[in-house]
Amino acid sequence: MKILIVEDEVKLADALGELFHRGKNVVDVVYDGEDGYFYAKKGDYDVMVLDVMLPKMDGFEVVKRLRDGKINVPVLMLTAKDDVSSRVKGLDCGADDYLTKPFATEELLARVRALCRRQSEMVFDELHFSDITLNTSNYMLNCGGKSVSLGAKEYEIMRLLLTNSTQVISKDAIISKVWGLDSDITENNVEAYMSFLRKKLTFLGSKVTISTKRMLGYYLEEQA
Repeated sequence: MKILIVEDEVKLADALGELFHRGKNVVDVVYDGEDGYFYAKKGDYDVMVLDVMLPKMDGFEVVKRLRDGKINVPVLMLTAKDDVSSRVKGLDCGADDYLTKPFATEELLARVRALCRRQSEMVFDELHFSDITLNTSNYMLNCGGKSVSLGAKEYEIMRLLLTNSTQVISKDAIISKVWGLDSDITENNVEAYMSFLRKKLTFLGSKVTISTKRMLGYYLEEQA
């Protein structure tokens, strides 16, 4: 899993980072709401552990902005407040779960695992963007009356682009999600697969192209 921790209590944040890292997860740790929002909106994370009381931007505002931006990373909110109104506000803003400090690490780990399972079980038969449709059952990419079959890695990359169609996806994120962190795949391999997918989009006559934002990554774009 790739996890983002946003917590202004530095010792707690670093301890949580180490806890998840020992579980062989990829972990980023930041200490204020603005950095938390900046990191999260890249869309690379499987779960976000987000404190409520943060400098610069509180956790309520962070999760609200993420949801307004169609960023659906699962969010577990942490707070020292145990009143019902705070829990309700967090959930209404778009958080997926809530844990009150102090908490047992075993419960935190279990809740994070549950959020990851819930995310992975959200299966859609079809994903859409502009004039293309990806069938998740048979790996067929469709446009109008034409279809083309995708290989396993082509499918995973296209699915990642479609499920994050409002965001730029970095090469590192693609490698991590499609091949895994221990893979020896390089950025050149990613570029080769993007070329394969662009050719298939051209074959379909789609208005969609895979565009590149220099030094950042790839995103889907509808051509005029």
